[in-house]
Amino acid sequence: MNTRFMTALLAILLLILIAGAVLLTTPRLREVSRGGESSVSSATSISSSSSTYSVAHSTSSSSSARPVASTSPSLPFLSVPEGFSIDVFAKGLPNARVMVQDAFGNFWLSRPSDNAVTLLTVQEGQVVKHHDVFRDLRRPHGLAIDHQNGLDLYIVEEHRIVRARLYSDAPLEEVATLPGVGRHWTRTLGFGPDDRLYISIGSTCDVCNEEDDRHGTIMSMNRDGSDLHTVAMGLRNAVFFTWSYVDGRMWATEMGRDHVGDDLPPDEVNLIEEGKHYGWPYCYGKQIRDTRFNAWEEFDCSKTEPSKVDLQAHVAPLGLAFIPEEGWPEEYWYDLLVAEHGSWNRSTLVGYRISRIPLDANGNQEGPVQPFISGWLDGAIKHGRPVGLLAEPGGILYITDDFSGRVYRMTRSAQ
Repeated sequence: MNTRFMTALLAILLLILIAGAVLLTTPRLREVSRGGESSVSSATSISSSSSTYSVAHSTSSSSSARPVASTSPSLPFLSVPEGFSIDVFAKGLPNARVMVQDAFGNFWLSRPSDNAVTLLTVQEGQVVKHHDVFRDLRRPHGLAIDHQNGLDLYIVEEHRIVRARLYSDAPLEEVATLPGVGRHWTRTLGFGPDDRLYISIGSTCDVCNEEDDRHGTIMSMNRDGSDLHTVAMGLRNAVFFTWSYVDGRMWATEMGRDHVGDDLPPDEVNLIEEGKHYGWPYCYGKQIRDTRFNAWEEFDCSKTEPSKVDLQAHVAPLGLAFIPEEGWPEEYWYDLLVAEHGSWNRSTLVGYRISRIPLDANGNQEGPVQPFISGWLDGAIKHGRPVGLLAEPGGILYITDDFSGRVYRMTRSAQ
């Protein structure tokens, strides 16, 4: 054999060895576990501000699953999933709580501390101005756009529900009156798949027997205010709720009672069904009897509806939203996002983030609760407190913050 032939043969053998080494060190790609498909996963531990969760994740560390620091100059403290970015959509909005979008693409925002509902005018995807349209209300909180025309806005104050004809001079029309307020005054409302308007009525106390059985409930009525009746009871403070776009079932967040320690009772996410009792004030979580409240009274917790998902105590869950399929990574399809407003009476602060609950197409939990957007809490420093969530197709998520007076918009990078 001549020298040139030997040199070429050695070069080919070297290339084969390099290729083999690359194949051996390349991790397996994730097979998305949706609709019964298998997945290749392992467990690791991800720490947030003061809690540690065991999180199932892909061995390939899927790009959209890794939280990374925000690239926004104004939000360097936030971490979002890789492949997304977050920025300030609007600011200068103290006590920003519930936000909805009308048929013109503008947003309406409740600000209870200023007794106002604010219009955010949008042009080419940006807020160009905002101003209070409805003023001198009584702590307005919940908002709902009537999908029949996209221009009737329902506003729930602490004592009543009114209807506004947007972009007109028509006066507010009272649709329904509500029971008196107490400790939990934040009413929330929304149209369900059955075309009825649902309203949450919080309890008047931390834990007590209510004199008016409409407190601690979710109620329902026709859009004209008729046929107002209780749907579910035993709900201490189910401030926010939404419906699955897959099967139309109603889900609600629920805040547990205070003064039972740092780790009890769990805050909850509940699957709401008509006629069911969810335990408060006697039971919490998975039908556990609250022995600190009227322990001498007989109450059968086995007849109550257990929580669907238990969250860490005192994270104060508020807004929730199902992740749409269109424009979002497939690994997030059907999952539920929950805004954890954050604790106020726990020795170590928890919450102050957006969490993701992995669900399959049938609403079954696929794994532990995971951090999705974090960084509003840095030790004892609070940068914000997330409240309302509005998830849209195209990988867009709006978040209201009543602490900083901001609305954030998270968007997915071009694919």
